[in-house]
Amino acid sequence: MSVGGKIRISSYDYSLPDERIAKYPIRDRDLSNLLIYKKGRITETVFKRIPDILPPGSKLVFNDTKVIYARLLFQKTTGARIEIFCLEPVDPDDYEQSFQSGPKVRWKCMIGNQKKWKTGILHQNFNYKGEQITLYADLLHSGIVEFRWVPTELSFSEILEIAGTIPIPPYLNRKAEKTDKNRYQTVYARKKGSVAAPTAGLHFTPGLLNELNSKGFKQSRITLHVGAGTFKPVSSETLEDHQMHTEHFSVKKKFLNELVNHKDPIIAVGTTTVRTLESLYWLGLKANQDDFKPVIGQWEPYSHTPETNAKESFQNLLNYMEDRNLDQLEATTRIIIVPGYQFRLVNGLITNFHQPKSTLLLLIAAFLGQDWKKVYDYALEHDFRFLSYGDSSLLLPE
Repeated sequence: MSVGGKIRISSYDYSLPDERIAKYPIRDRDLSNLLIYKKGRITETVFKRIPDILPPGSKLVFNDTKVIYARLLFQKTTGARIEIFCLEPVDPDDYEQSFQSGPKVRWKCMIGNQKKWKTGILHQNFNYKGEQITLYADLLHSGIVEFRWVPTELSFSEILEIAGTIPIPPYLNRKAEKTDKNRYQTVYARKKGSVAAPTAGLHFTPGLLNELNSKGFKQSRITLHVGAGTFKPVSSETLEDHQMHTEHFSVKKKFLNELVNHKDPIIAVGTTTVRTLESLYWLGLKANQDDFKPVIGQWEPYSHTPETNAKESFQNLLNYMEDRNLDQLEATTRIIIVPGYQFRLVNGLITNFHQPKSTLLLLIAAFLGQDWKKVYDYALEHDFRFLSYGDSSLLLPE
């Protein structure tokens, strides 16, 4: 446990009126408002002008995870409605394998109205392109659900597309609509696995990405599958009693090579990208150990002050991958980034405005210090829209 565990969450609270929460996205992604925090000074513009504001030569790192249609609704013969929210694959436990699998898979799930589903197999019929699809769900134990379906030649990915709905955030207090399928997804989403969007990326358009490229801004992709725990508020008085959720991430060997040789500012697009980049540093510290496992615990980064620099850390990871002939590193992290954390890699951050008393807000406070209050006060006073479908900020503390 670190001194960070003694932080009182009440110090990271603010009043967020319901009318300031963006219930829907604006029509054009890149016309959202953009708050710019640069060395303590705050200005504002529209998001599409971000290429003119970013530090020259910056490397932007994006999370290319794709939101899956994770919410499945069943109705029992008694009339009771059961909601199954798919969280992560269990058998097979690899995301890509699970999505390609058939005719059955097992997933860890959250169950809505579970008191009405003690035993028995649920089923639901769907009509898809003139063909009847039947999906079965069997609750095994501890939130593990086995899904089976007919026709059996369909993959689980296809089944979710047919039977599921996109899991928009619970604080929107509305059902998912047709437009959410497109707008609650980044334009560069590629790898299925998230149950929540990496919302900082929702403001980018293909045209804006092309403009950034033409102006010399390097772009890289990592993947962190965002879990439902991202919406979990800190309910304990101090952080020592808060359990961070586990999230799976992966990076290519090519990307680690880029990090070893990088000299320009790194701008993380979203808090999920920050978590991945900073977790990579801590993984690299122990990658040359015989018992190395690619897992980062919640308080692990606070247990000591390492002398290893980022370049050496990433080289350790490259050596580990080369020894095992790996092109991609798969890992998990429970890292919690709180005030007092020393950032090892991230120089700037593009992010939306986060919920009070959330671990995401704690990350912003760690990045900006007490100026997080100045940023959020400005956003509230100048009619910025908050949370997933809200406006954006570019944070450049140094």
